[in-house]
Amino acid sequence: MRHIISVQLENESGALSRVAGLFSARGFNIESLTVAPTNDATLSRMTIVSIGDDNIIEQVVKQLEKLIDVVTVINLTATEHIERELALIKISVNAGTQEDIDKIIDSCAGKIVDVSEDTYTVEVAGKSQKLNDFLAALNKFEILEVSRTGVTGVCQKREYK
Repeated sequence: MRHIISVQLENESGALSRVAGLFSARGFNIESLTVAPTNDATLSRMTIVSIGDDNIIEQVVKQLEKLIDVVTVINLTATEHIERELALIKISVNAGTQEDIDKIIDSCAGKIVDVSEDTYTVEVAGKSQKLNDFLAALNKFEILEVSRTGVTGVCQKREYK
């Protein structure tokens, strides 16, 4: 099962590698990883997406909580949460494809952030499945480049301490 784990940790050198090392030491692949400072400059929020059964992820969460740099760990998948991901997609466009591509962009609430003579760069944000669906809809056109941020999320009802 796909799990989204939110880790609040000290904003210090080496903290990211210790958390990532915990996953690699146990043979878990990290599907996506996002890290950025929070409103408190001394803390960062790390959001990790990994695949594993509930019992194993529960053990990883417990081990993360023991790391010295870690302040809070929440398995967002086990709570009501809001998750989002951002993608930038560069698409080849010509007079014959522009109208169809515009319709797909509009239907997915995409935003054209750059236009050149023969390309669009489109921004799409939402749940990962929305981005996957958007890319599938564009599959019949020439996609030149895709860059995805990875998932980030917050608890819907519970505040971090």
